[in-house]
Amino acid sequence: MPLTPNITADICPQLYSEIIDVRSPAEYAEDHLPGAINLPVLTDQERAEVGTLYKQVSAFVARKKGAALVSQNLSYHLKHHFADHPKGYHPLIYCWRGGQRSQSMALVLTQVGWRTTLLKGGYKTYRTYVREQLEQVPYHFSYRVLCGLTGTAKTEILQRLAQAQVQVLDLEGLANHRGSLLGAAETSAQPSQKQFESDLLSALQTFDTAHPVWIEAESNKIGERFVPKALWDQMQAAPCVEVQAPMSSRVDWLVTHYEHFTHNSALLKDKLNLLRRSYSKAQLQHWHNLIDEQQWPAFVQSLLEEHYDPAYRRSMKRQYTNIQQQHQLPDLSATSLQQLVNQLATNCNQPATTV
Repeated sequence: MPLTPNITADICPQLYSEIIDVRSPAEYAEDHLPGAINLPVLTDQERAEVGTLYKQVSAFVARKKGAALVSQNLSYHLKHHFADHPKGYHPLIYCWRGGQRSQSMALVLTQVGWRTTLLKGGYKTYRTYVREQLEQVPYHFSYRVLCGLTGTAKTEILQRLAQAQVQVLDLEGLANHRGSLLGAAETSAQPSQKQFESDLLSALQTFDTAHPVWIEAESNKIGERFVPKALWDQMQAAPCVEVQAPMSSRVDWLVTHYEHFTHNSALLKDKLNLLRRSYSKAQLQHWHNLIDEQQWPAFVQSLLEEHYDPAYRRSMKRQYTNIQQQHQLPDLSATSLQQLVNQLATNCNQPATTV
């Protein structure tokens, strides 16, 4: 019989050859265990078909149809995904509640001769675990918040800190959003809230509590994804390091790093129109005119002066008041950024105390 550990046990990829999510592709896309692959025993369409039969005909007819579809899909997976797996193969398998879908795959694989493990309670129990952990784990760390006006290369600084083996929690990377009006990723959507929280917990669990975790000064909402309350509370209480840079350097930085908008003026205007309740028609038209004339430095500077900088100052007064260091950079060249990173990384060598 398959083993059935509880989610509170040490469920980590290193213990298994693979973690297999047998739910439908849509369920998997919404959220899944870190490192899990998707081998559905029912496709989205098949799952809907079986559900309709269950509601409109009978449970017996639905189970019979479901069994046929599951058998067909398991046969496909055996011929393709599992074909070359060795005798010592040991997967962890789960579905929504640890019920028939995961048990069906585990039964077949066990009969082949592989040792299989079912996740007790399935994804539903895992989801409860994530929520509970995110109410506790953020309090185990101390944090350093990197602040600065838009265009001061905060993301680049954090990336360089991570390369220097400093602990960095990249909320914007996890949320696939730069956390502002123009922050949506160019080619891909944000993860679901559930997936964002799963990835966030997984990242936190890799950190050492003896050293601080660096994080960018975000609001509690990054795009459409919300930062869990425990982490948000810790971020607001943490000491802040503010980066400052000349306006000209910030403008150049943003023109370079948001270049995709200069190639899609219609999209840029659509984004700006979301501000119509906050700014006059004359201001919006001024921005539109600069876009039409492709006066990108003038447009970026105006947007910073009229929108981003005032919004930043308001948010800092409300959310991040514990600024302990300020670093005025002469420019945003690679040399200036690396010098700052070296200084910050050196300071991180001392053990941290929890805020």
